[in-house]
Amino acid sequence: MALRGRRVVLGVAGGIAAYKAVELCRRLVDAGAWVSPVLTEDATRFIGALTFSALASEPARTSLFGGPEPIPHTRLGQSADLVIVAPATAKLLGKYAAGISDDLLSATLLATRAPVLVAPAMHTEMWEHAAVQENLATLRRRGVHVVDPESGRLAGGDVGEGRLADPSRIVAAAEALLSRGRDLAGVRVLVTAGGTREAIDPVRFVGNRSSGKMGYAVAEVASGRGAVVTLVSTQSRPVSESINVVAVESAEDMHREVLARFGDVDVVVMAAAVADFRPKVIAGEKLKKREGVPEVVLEPTPDILGALGESKGAQLLVGFAAETERLREHAADKLARKHLDLIVANDVSAADAGFEVDTNRAVLLDSSGAVEETPLLSKVALAGVILDQVAARLGLPPEGHP
Repeated sequence: MALRGRRVVLGVAGGIAAYKAVELCRRLVDAGAWVSPVLTEDATRFIGALTFSALASEPARTSLFGGPEPIPHTRLGQSADLVIVAPATAKLLGKYAAGISDDLLSATLLATRAPVLVAPAMHTEMWEHAAVQENLATLRRRGVHVVDPESGRLAGGDVGEGRLADPSRIVAAAEALLSRGRDLAGVRVLVTAGGTREAIDPVRFVGNRSSGKMGYAVAEVASGRGAVVTLVSTQSRPVSESINVVAVESAEDMHREVLARFGDVDVVVMAAAVADFRPKVIAGEKLKKREGVPEVVLEPTPDILGALGESKGAQLLVGFAAETERLREHAADKLARKHLDLIVANDVSAADAGFEVDTNRAVLLDSSGAVEETPLLSKVALAGVILDQVAARLGLPPEGHP
């Protein structure tokens, strides 16, 4: 396990979800990490420092001053292999993005060169506020890793997005982050993400429910492992500055941009959910309801994966199969028909492993006949599994994954 023997600073900010950080602390210790808890003053209004001191590897700290060390934030920041902040409140994210260090946790964040993983938690209205999202985008651009919150019951009986990610997801993300080496350094990787939109008229389109989260996870993990990453995406989501993003909308757009770059890359991971059909004729103006139900005649979209499979030379080609039944049978057929090296198949009818969620379980089949079945993982962790197989196919030593 990647956490074994690693020094982890666990920052706890002042939100009601602070009580869940106790379970996170326990899981990190159980995974073999040396955990140093740092609580903000606001956090102690919700949970006692003594609780963390009893479970962690050393006593919890709550202040820059008054302790045995004159500069605790420097020692914590320099010695850490990873800093986790859970929950990360809107206040904490704002201070971190602005470079404000007025307490031990915010000072430690500025005093470390270790990777930082934040798990935001707040009410839906706060989570969706433009200021919070801009602060998160700033932090992502600086290389901070984010475990997005979940939807569920919030404080006060409200229900919505903003609930702290389950501790198991945070630990999985930490494992995946610390598993990243530089095994893909210099490897040129092209990733596609999101569902394509095929226009009916200037307003309406034929599309699907793909959020692009799997493709973005692959791009981020590949970049973290040293790859030179180009992401061709229909979605607009924050990514690390090292990733070159090419925005597209339709299957035709994606076909053009991917094929134009295919000869210059070593690996293609086609995680996008490309529409199989598109309207044969696109109305020039918005179709009006009063004119009756229009007849929409469909035609096939370009077969991007098939075209890549037919023309590939030394490139490694990874496809995805989003299925609702006969998973392995359909995936094996697609693997052979498209001339793929590896296919990642998942059941998109599953509530916890389909579209628009942060988790996935998959079956990986390769052209040699090998099969790997994963349990339910975060999409970041699954990206690590996929890229381990890519590294192995390229003759590189895999870095491991949770």
